[in-house]
Amino acid sequence: MIYCGIDWAERTHDIAIVNDTGELLAKRHITDDSAGYKILLDLLVEYGDTEENPIPVAIETSRGLLVAVLRTGTRKVFAINPMAAARYRDRHSVSRKKSDPGDAFVLANILRTDMHAHRPLPEDSDLGRAIAVLARAQQDATWNRQQIANQLRSLLREYYPAALDAFATWTNGLCRREARELLKAAPTPSRAARLSRTQLQAALKRAGRKRGIETEADRLRDVLRADWAHQAPLIEDALGKQMLALLIQLEAACTAADQLAEAVEEAFPQHPDAEVILSFPGLGIQLGARILAEIGDDHTRFADARGLKAYAGSSPITRASGKKSSITRRWVKNDRLNHAGYLWAFASLRASAGANNHYRRRREQGDWHAAAQRNLFNRMIGQLYHCIQHHKPFDEQTAFPTRLAAAA
Repeated sequence: MIYCGIDWAERTHDIAIVNDTGELLAKRHITDDSAGYKILLDLLVEYGDTEENPIPVAIETSRGLLVAVLRTGTRKVFAINPMAAARYRDRHSVSRKKSDPGDAFVLANILRTDMHAHRPLPEDSDLGRAIAVLARAQQDATWNRQQIANQLRSLLREYYPAALDAFATWTNGLCRREARELLKAAPTPSRAARLSRTQLQAALKRAGRKRGIETEADRLRDVLRADWAHQAPLIEDALGKQMLALLIQLEAACTAADQLAEAVEEAFPQHPDAEVILSFPGLGIQLGARILAEIGDDHTRFADARGLKAYAGSSPITRASGKKSSITRRWVKNDRLNHAGYLWAFASLRASAGANNHYRRRREQGDWHAAAQRNLFNRMIGQLYHCIQHHKPFDEQTAFPTRLAAAA
């Protein structure tokens, strides 16, 4: 057997090839471009890499063009956690010395000695990977939008509380187009107090509002003209300019999140597993796409439902030593999948009577809110694993038979 390890970097990569006795057969230093990739593939072929008997490769990342090139054909690529690779390095040297060629050698030896303990990258379809790119990007854009909105809210609290009070009744608050249009029309409370009813109605129309424009304009006018505390005029004007600069960032973040959401809505329903995922209570297109992005569509990736639950961080972990034993939540997990699972469990409480009853029962047994939701997510992701494996839609009676009977 031949094994390959690659220590990757931004511009260059170090390669090491070893045999089954640990002997270093070859090492190379290649550039991160098509010429370097060709050298790598030719080197693998030189040492026996074929479609029928490919050489496994260990690398410390699961992304990038280099990984995409390596994943062509039937070759198995193992993404080794950098912390695990650092622990393996101590097996070869106790002096704590480190070098890029030495790290490549260590990665190759990880496969030689412990390949059975590591899993290759899943064989997801191209559509599944594309959905993962879009869903993760949309999730990042949503988080970025919320972060900027929080900064804007904090700034408005310093000099413009009237705006916060005016937008308090709107869903999504500062992220709504109406709020952004009004802030552009009146970046300071002094200017907001001078807005006429006609100007307020025009701002609402520019934001796309169709109904209740006159009533809403009157409400906004009353709020903005109420008696509020003010900063000094020069300071207020400076804060208004700062707010407008932050508002530009918020508009860009809102646009990015909306466009990526549209891309997800277009791509996700085309996937064969989408019908099964969307049959579950609490899962819509956006949240369902996030779930699919993290678990993938390689149905052999997880040996059983327990493996998926551990990966999602929903199942508890036991720590036992001597006479001491404790059961705690998992800290090492897929954070994106765990976050999506929290939202899924929360949304399912209204969409499923069985899920709601299961949550209530856990609370009655002493679980805190987060623990009860984690337990519900643990149960439902196990059901999702079963339904995807057998390509069956969710069935409420099968999923929560006794819970439905108790609820009735």
